[in-house]
Amino acid sequence: MLKVEELTYNYISQFCDFEKDLVLTNHFHSDWEADILIINEDGFSHELEIKLSKADFKNDFKKQYQNQKTKEKFLKHDKISCGDYPCNTFSFLLPQGMVAAEDIPEHCGIIEFYHNPDSWKTTFDEIRKPKRVHEEKFWKLFDKDLMLKIMARNLYFKKLEVKGKFEELILPPVFLQKKIE
Repeated sequence: MLKVEELTYNYISQFCDFEKDLVLTNHFHSDWEADILIINEDGFSHELEIKLSKADFKNDFKKQYQNQKTKEKFLKHDKISCGDYPCNTFSFLLPQGMVAAEDIPEHCGIIEFYHNPDSWKTTFDEIRKPKRVHEEKFWKLFDKDLMLKIMARNLYFKKLEVKGKFEELILPPVFLQKKIE
């Protein structure tokens, strides 16, 4: 069976221009994690949510957000559809035929994939383009410099994890000590 990481790699290697686009995977913004977040050179963003099962797809519509000041609760897709979400466009990346297009909200794009396990080829078909829910550029909503610093820190942590060195540090890095205190 195709793993999410392999599907992500196949998609971004076929459709993203790394010289023009900022492409992030498993990136937390707002209160949710974007499986794939693409910010183009004009500053517009597109979030892709990968769903491999109907149950996982249905659960996406139960995700809630609570406003810290008013304590009012919102559903994720209500926020997206009304434009109260950082991403300009949102799409689902789904196995071919898993969910009928009419069961997916109109604001969402639909990209279906088919993976042939014999040839190990994955093909993608855009069933519906996503609707742009607002015109604000991503960098107007987020501090680009801070985001780049956080990305660099996270990359450093991943490097330590991959090398198995994280536990070998005698003293934790300064930014970890601040979280502990």
